[in-house]
Amino acid sequence: MSGISKIEWTERTWNPIAGCSVVSPGCTNCYAMRMAHRLAANPSTPHYAGTTEMSRGGPVWTGKIGVAREIVLMEPLRRRKPTTYFVNSMSDLFHEAVPDEVIDRVFAVMALSPQHKFQVLTKRAERMREYLTSGLGPIFRIFDATEKLGGSPEELEIPLPNVWLGVSAEDQRRADERVPHLLATPAAVRFVSAEPLLGPVDLHQWLHPSGAAGQCVSIDGDWCHEPGTCSCCRRGLDWVIAGGESGPGARPMHPDWARSLRDQCTAAGVPFFFKQWGRWKPGATRERRPEWAPGKLYETTTLWGDPGWIAAQDHHWSYLLEDLGKRAAGRQLDGRTWDEVPA
Repeated sequence: MSGISKIEWTERTWNPIAGCSVVSPGCTNCYAMRMAHRLAANPSTPHYAGTTEMSRGGPVWTGKIGVAREIVLMEPLRRRKPTTYFVNSMSDLFHEAVPDEVIDRVFAVMALSPQHKFQVLTKRAERMREYLTSGLGPIFRIFDATEKLGGSPEELEIPLPNVWLGVSAEDQRRADERVPHLLATPAAVRFVSAEPLLGPVDLHQWLHPSGAAGQCVSIDGDWCHEPGTCSCCRRGLDWVIAGGESGPGARPMHPDWARSLRDQCTAAGVPFFFKQWGRWKPGATRERRPEWAPGKLYETTTLWGDPGWIAAQDHHWSYLLEDLGKRAAGRQLDGRTWDEVPA
């Protein structure tokens, strides 16, 4: 399934691969599991068959990976209008079950489509780093794949200048695990998607450039010998996306978690994109109502439930969050829409 996207930070999705598996709390209510389950019954998308199975809570990933037909893989090559693509919104390009040869072909299409920008987001940051830092291996494999697709780029270098690499980091633990691998990977743009944001995340140490990260290499074997002088060697993050969870079973996001990421980015001069509140939108700041006790501990926040409402209390204040749904909750943070993207 590919096409025009409703995801606010991209234009179109491109899904040459289908299927995934649950690896962290951010996967629990993944929209793609429900969508993949429906697509598995569609004869025009046979590669979704077997990628999900039913559980008490609904469809869940099985870990099986399906590769789309050639016509789907080649889609960006047919589109001349410069477009921003989110790669594999229905999978993870660096999932352990995706063969290197398939990744090579995806990168080959991106290399042959310099008019487009491609946003690759993964929860498998370690494999991404290993794939792109194994000496001249990836560049020769990608070059070979471009020739097999009937094309040959004028120049081929790692990182590809039109490919943005990012990691999902729904909480501090996942940020600590994944961001260092991202920063050790050569990329034209490195970004973090803190969505669904399930707890406070401190990215401060990674928002400021400080020395080398990853390495640049071209087809002729030249390496970057002056760390920090080119974009692929810059150590800091280039972009941060944040947003709350939407859909069935959505978990609320404390407003201060989003504010903190915004403030960290503003102080560091890093573009910040607030995607959505999700299902729950904060209302007035107020004291906790006694009838909401006892509370449920949720990360660093205690929640008290009321039909259609949740109160989120930290050490100082309580925030009233209303169950409105994504559209009604909107995406303004403190009266402003944050749509910043890297230049």
